[in-house]
Amino acid sequence: MSAETADLTKVDSAISGLSSSPPEEKKGHRRASSSAAGVYNINDLEKEGKELQIAKETQKLNWKLNTSPATLDDKEALKKFLTTPPVKKIDLHFPLGLEVTARNLKGVTIKDALDAIHKQFKKKADDELELPVLAGFEWDKEESWTRLIVHQKKEGAPSGGGGKKKDKKKETYDE
Repeated sequence: MSAETADLTKVDSAISGLSSSPPEEKKGHRRASSSAAGVYNINDLEKEGKELQIAKETQKLNWKLNTSPATLDDKEALKKFLTTPPVKKIDLHFPLGLEVTARNLKGVTIKDALDAIHKQFKKKADDELELPVLAGFEWDKEESWTRLIVHQKKEGAPSGGGGKKKDKKKETYDE
């Protein structure tokens, strides 16, 4: 019986010895590579006073909040950074008070922002949404440096009220 106990002790010590050291090394190494160079923490940008520019492509997407971003035609726009300079995370604030956070350690892209929004609205029916289409984002540094205001509209590009030059370009691609 003592031989069995000794074997078990050896096995146990071997297992505990292996599990404690290598994972720590992997974790440390992995963290270092996960954040890309040139991608900022939004709080650091605020301290430095660096201003954000929002990608203009968001205004011409005419994306319905309750549909998957994967259904959009403009796949290239989804890969672009949402802001310049790129940030690791940004809060997206809706006028009615809802706030979602888009995160990506390599820089938040337009797709990351749309995914975060879609997660909140995917279970809503079209008629439940008063303003179902994304009109774009606005950065108001006076109100909050760390968040973007989400603008919505009733309909996509063909609507006469919210039509912009960018919407007209979108229509020419469809023809």
